[in-house]
Amino acid sequence: MWPGEQSSTGGPDPHQPNPYRQPGYQQQPPYAGQQQPAPWNAPTVPSGGPAGRGPGGGRTKVVAVVAAAVVVVAAAVTGVVLLGGGEDDGARPGPAASSASASSAASAPSAADDPRGGDDAPKPTVEGWTVVANPGLGIAFEVPASWVPQSRDWVTYVAEDDDPDEKPLVAMKAPAVLKEKWCGSDGDRDGSVEYTPLASAGTRGNNGARSTEEIARTDAAAWVYGAFTQPDRDKVSTGPVTPFTTGSGIEGSLATSRSAGVAKKGKCDVNGKATTFAFKSADGDFVSWSFFGAAGVADEVPDATVRRILATVREYTPSDA
Repeated sequence: MWPGEQSSTGGPDPHQPNPYRQPGYQQQPPYAGQQQPAPWNAPTVPSGGPAGRGPGGGRTKVVAVVAAAVVVVAAAVTGVVLLGGGEDDGARPGPAASSASASSAASAPSAADDPRGGDDAPKPTVEGWTVVANPGLGIAFEVPASWVPQSRDWVTYVAEDDDPDEKPLVAMKAPAVLKEKWCGSDGDRDGSVEYTPLASAGTRGNNGARSTEEIARTDAAAWVYGAFTQPDRDKVSTGPVTPFTTGSGIEGSLATSRSAGVAKKGKCDVNGKATTFAFKSADGDFVSWSFFGAAGVADEVPDATVRRILATVREYTPSDA
């Protein structure tokens, strides 16, 4: 279930394809009084009761914020685009903008939306790899050349399948994606192929969290549940939280979650895994890097590669953040 374009009534059309393939957006109302953090800065939300199914048993979303404005959503593995920038990279929604303008802007990102962070981004430390930067947090990491960085304002998140408000369980910003069209299926047989990516990795702020251990454990489990096992939380297992130090010397907490026994009800239903590394930034804020992707498949991203990507996580000082 990858709802995509808006219907004629302005709501999501459940028969539209994956937003990675044909972006379209469902508009969400601004946060009341701008008191709540944007999804990529909010605490991880514990999930509730039974839900419907999407690729891998879960649903990821695509959100777009236009002119630092409206959060726009399409369902399945989600992404958000903040178009036009703003004073705060975790900008709150503001005035509405049309889905057409969002789609157009997303297809032709400006230099300011360069996922590599622009000229002030750090240079790669691994030969042949690409830097992926989140200027709002001042965090960068690197991915192999086969990965595709999204706009620095693109947000991916997961939500309960049956939540009409699409409240994110967990989110990441400025991600990189591996094999965006890794698996395609027409589960509802409406003639529209829905695509599932193989893996994604990105960073986020964790406002309201109490510890790096809590973030690592909770976020990793939320990614696997939200993207792969819904509505079965008992299919998710999380390993112990351990200390980890990146190549640049950042110390934090690391946890990995995996699923087992996901029912193969559709072509793209697979088990999944997720790894979250949480730490305190130089400013004293809780932040994290996460990876999630398909597991138990022929082209699964090896754990060694995940660790190698993680080792490149570092802070930097963007001139335009």
